[in-house]
Amino acid sequence: MDVNTFKELLDNSDNIVFFGGAGVSTESNIPDFRSANGLYSENLKSIYAPEEILSHSFFNEHTEEFYKFYKSKMIYKDAKPNAAHIALAKLEEAGKLKAVITQNIDGLHQMAGSKNVLELHGSVHRNYCMKCGSFYDLDYITESEKIPLCKKCNGIVKPDVVLYQESLNNQILEDAVNYIMNSDIFIIGGTSLTVYPSAGLVNYYRGNKLILINKTKTPFDNRANYVYYGNIGGLFSKIIS
Repeated sequence: MDVNTFKELLDNSDNIVFFGGAGVSTESNIPDFRSANGLYSENLKSIYAPEEILSHSFFNEHTEEFYKFYKSKMIYKDAKPNAAHIALAKLEEAGKLKAVITQNIDGLHQMAGSKNVLELHGSVHRNYCMKCGSFYDLDYITESEKIPLCKKCNGIVKPDVVLYQESLNNQILEDAVNYIMNSDIFIIGGTSLTVYPSAGLVNYYRGNKLILINKTKTPFDNRANYVYYGNIGGLFSKIIS
C-alpha cells in the first residue's frame, strides 16, 4: 500500500476504527516489548524476567520489586504524542474515526486529543487503593518511596493496568468488538498481533478494508487488504496536514 492509496481510503470513509499496539508509541521514545530493542530484550540485571515481574502474583508477593521495575521501565512522564497520535485525534475530530482501541497504557492518545479511547490494558494515569478504592494520579506513584500506600487507609495502591494473569475488562472488550464489527475501515498499527485475546480482535472485522501497518510482518498479513511496512507516525504524517 502506498501513501496515496492510504489517503484515498481515509478520505472516502467516515467509519474508521484504529487498533494500536506498542509500535504506536515507540516514536514517542517509549520502548516496545518484543522488538530487537524492546524491553524484553534488555539485560535487566535481575533474576526475574519482565513477564514475571509484570504478573499479578509477582505484584502480590514482591510488591516493592514490582514498583522498582514499574517506575523505571513502564512510566515515561516526558513522552509526548507523535504524528500517529495527532493524526488519529484529527480524524476523530473530523468525524471520520469512531474509536481508538489501544494496548498501550501511556495515555498519549488522550494527550493528543482523542476522546473515544478504549484502553484494553488500562492506564498508568489511574491508580487505586486495593482496600478502599481511593484514586491516585501518576505523580503520587512516582513520588512515593518504595510501595505507594493510601493516605486514607494505608492500603497498597495498585496501577489500573492489566498484569499477566489478569483478565481484560469485559465491557471494554465488548465495546471494542462492536466498533470493529461495524467499521468500514479497520486499521491495525504498531502491533505484532501475537498477544491474545487482543490479537483475536482482528477476527471480528467484517469488511474489505483491513489495513495493517507495522515495521515487521505479522501472522495476519495474508488476511489484510492493504499492508504497509514502516513507521506508523511517518505514514500518518504524510496524510494529515
